Amino acid sequence: MPDFTPEDLILYLYGETDALLTPQIIKALEENWALREKLSVLKASVKRLDSASTLSPSDSSIKAIIAYSGDKSKIHQ
Repeated sequence: MPDFTPEDLILYLYGETDALLTPQIIKALEENWALREKLSVLKASVKRLDSASTLSPSDSSIKAIIAYSGDKSKIHQ
C-alpha cells in the first residue's frame, strides 16, 4: 500500500485526484485507521477554514500594492 501525503488527501477531499489514485486512497482508507484519522483532521480543518470570516483588504491597500509592484526601481534598492 503506498504512503499518501497530506497533499494527496487534500486533493481527495476536493475531488481532484486522478482516476488511478482515487480507488487506491479509498482502499487505503478502508484498511488504515491512522489514514482515516488524518483525513478526519483535514476535513475538520477544511470546515473551519470554510467557516472562518475574512476581511478583504481596503481599496487603498490594493492600490498601494499595485503601485509599488509597478515601480521596478524599488526592487533594486
